[in-house]
Amino acid sequence: MADDLEISIDKDLCTGCGICIKCCPEDVLDESDDLNQYDNHFPEVVDKKSCIVCRKCELYCPDFAIQVEVEEE
Repeated sequence: MADDLEISIDKDLCTGCGICIKCCPEDVLDESDDLNQYDNHFPEVVDKKSCIVCRKCELYCPDFAIQVEVEEE
């Protein structure tokens, strides 16, 4: 499924709260080494193949900064 999956993080919308990292049941996201415009570490995808497309990261993101898209066959 990972080949058909795209996880997009809008760094301009993300405030670096870390909710998406904490709520992911499969540890797909982790803190990046870089800082965003708010001087916080934004999330980055570290293990896309483990994503189960639960979309919790999308649902719990207060800034609507994450999108999980699956290409339909």
